[in-house]
Amino acid sequence: MTLIDTRTPNPKYFIKGAMGDWEIVIGMEVHAQVTSESKLFSGSSTEFGSPPNSNVSFVDAAMPGMLPVINDECVRQAVRTGLGLKAQINKRSTFDRKNYFYPDLPQGYQISQFKDPIVGEGSVFLDMPEGRIEIGIERLHLEQDAGKSIHDQHPNLSFVDLNRSGVALMEIVSKPDLRNSDEAKTYLGKLRTILRYLGTCDGNMEQGSMRADINVSVRKPGGEFGTRCEIKNVNSIRFAGQAIEFEARRQIDILEDGGKIDQETRLYDPKTGETRSMRSKEEAHDYRYFPDPDLLPLEFDQAFIDEMAEGLPELPDDKQARFIAEYGVTPYDAMVLTLERESADYYEACVKFGTGKRDGKAVANILNGDVAAYANSQGLSVYETHLQPRQVAGIVDLIAAGTISSKGAKDLLQILIAEEPEGEPAEIVERRGMKQVTDLGAIEAVIDEIIAANPGQVAAVKAKPTMLGWFVGQAMKASGGKANPQSLNELLKKKLGIE
Repeated sequence: MTLIDTRTPNPKYFIKGAMGDWEIVIGMEVHAQVTSESKLFSGSSTEFGSPPNSNVSFVDAAMPGMLPVINDECVRQAVRTGLGLKAQINKRSTFDRKNYFYPDLPQGYQISQFKDPIVGEGSVFLDMPEGRIEIGIERLHLEQDAGKSIHDQHPNLSFVDLNRSGVALMEIVSKPDLRNSDEAKTYLGKLRTILRYLGTCDGNMEQGSMRADINVSVRKPGGEFGTRCEIKNVNSIRFAGQAIEFEARRQIDILEDGGKIDQETRLYDPKTGETRSMRSKEEAHDYRYFPDPDLLPLEFDQAFIDEMAEGLPELPDDKQARFIAEYGVTPYDAMVLTLERESADYYEACVKFGTGKRDGKAVANILNGDVAAYANSQGLSVYETHLQPRQVAGIVDLIAAGTISSKGAKDLLQILIAEEPEGEPAEIVERRGMKQVTDLGAIEAVIDEIIAANPGQVAAVKAKPTMLGWFVGQAMKASGGKANPQSLNELLKKKLGIE
């Protein structure tokens, strides 16, 4: 594969070394398990957590005479993923045998795609603090997974579990466009979000259904690409960032000491925070690729591609743009709300609950603020809490009507969280006497007392009207937080003679 540099060096991301600045160059090969009830070339189940070797057919075990039969659903899922990545769909693709020996690879080869993948070039866009950047996708190809070697159950024996043997994987290969660990983590998160929106992979990295091989090299800014090392099977976004940081510094230290980087495969150990050598890195010719004689090429027409495109859901970038335009939320809030498809649906259910369409910004403020804080404390996503869209909508409606203040809304939310999880917001406010006081005549005497007791503050606020907040705070305290802040401000300005 020819590597093309598409990024302008950014000094913000250079790493300082003893011999000046260095730049990290990162590419990723993400293996995403296709959402399918059966494997790529057999009818065996793909259910996670089954007893060892319980989901294994004769094809998966490479018994003599057993021939692979392509799973049409896996092909459709790969095409849908390619369309979701705005990538070229190749109308003709072929399967190849990738030859290598490993105990959990019963055939002695892996069926993959080499020269003619099912999906060509595409793009993923990342929203970074400095703006939106484009990360190129080199290709997406289908391949079968290997089994799993188990080394920790007996001091002198290793075991092989073939449940994963033959499970369909999409290998999504990025261009070497990533330049730091933050971009790499954001890329993994965005790719997982897209796959989950499409329903083509569940993205559960802890179960191994999505994992990344990370290629890391360093160079002098803008120079030739350095020798890369591949960090295999990283199954956590956080670990990906840590592995990149360690590996980049390791390579810089070697080069500054006058050494050279060996192209190799490495593993990341989260316990030590270090990468360690696994084996020398193979090149494509080492695998002796050749077309699989048991499988015909995949061929389909434009009508099939169009049919797949018509069935795509609204994807994160499109949904984010719509939320900004339709609901007036900030780009940041739109990004947070669309990280998960379920969260975006929950947000819209809150906005549209009942007969009316309420203020989208107000709903976003509650969900991304206090509701998110509660959800995070429970290890949940916003949509997974017990709070129903009707309850969130009810709080927003009460604020909009002036029935409760922003502080009252916080108090009401806490009641719904801790005391009355099934409660109706309007009924709770009425029963508990939480309504906001808009007629300030009842506390006007208290305001007069506050002004009379604080002549120094009166003089200060007349000299600097921005200090009015002190009086507002005192009056709110006196009203038990029920006074309408806007009406209170107007009354205080009138009594203090402030324009």
